[in-house]
Amino acid sequence: MKKTILVAFMALSGFYGMSQSDSGFGIKGGLNYNANGDYFESAGEAARNPDRNVGYHLGIFGKIGLSKVYLRPELVYTKTKSDYDNADFDMSKLDVPVLLGVKVIGPLHVFAGPSFQYILDTEFDGVTIDDVENDFSVGLNIGAGVSLGKLGIDLRYERGFSDNEASFINTNITNLGPSRIDTRPDQLILSLSLML
Repeated sequence: MKKTILVAFMALSGFYGMSQSDSGFGIKGGLNYNANGDYFESAGEAARNPDRNVGYHLGIFGKIGLSKVYLRPELVYTKTKSDYDNADFDMSKLDVPVLLGVKVIGPLHVFAGPSFQYILDTEFDGVTIDDVENDFSVGLNIGAGVSLGKLGIDLRYERGFSDNEASFINTNITNLGPSRIDTRPDQLILSLSLML
């Protein structure tokens, strides 16, 4: 009986140690690239004007993992910029992705999950916009990454599930570009992360 309890205790300790080695929290940051419609057309425009449609993000994350599968909730401040008919649309938001990941082989892993967004501020060519249809929306993150010890690099695609628009009533603003803008996320996100 004592041997059975000892073996069970050692097995549980090993499992706990293994799960703890894949768990923790950290910081992350990187670049966001927004696409308006066709990615290839947007990418061509970005090659000509490198600062167009490029934003950034900073945040924290947690990771709860077993041997092959992990859960990774994040809290991220995101600043994006989009170009609409040569007028800039800037947006600041809080993103909360909740990702389920799987280690594929070696340091490579893939992940997907919902992302909850809360829009903090929007601005269209210097004019603050207060009438975005929904401040809160839900999207999807899907991507792949590489973990090199405490350092991680990942590339993901984010897309909003539901339509979300900002509209302009003032005719002076509509002369700058379209009268309606789709504020739904549609972007590639490159991140560098560090487990603490």
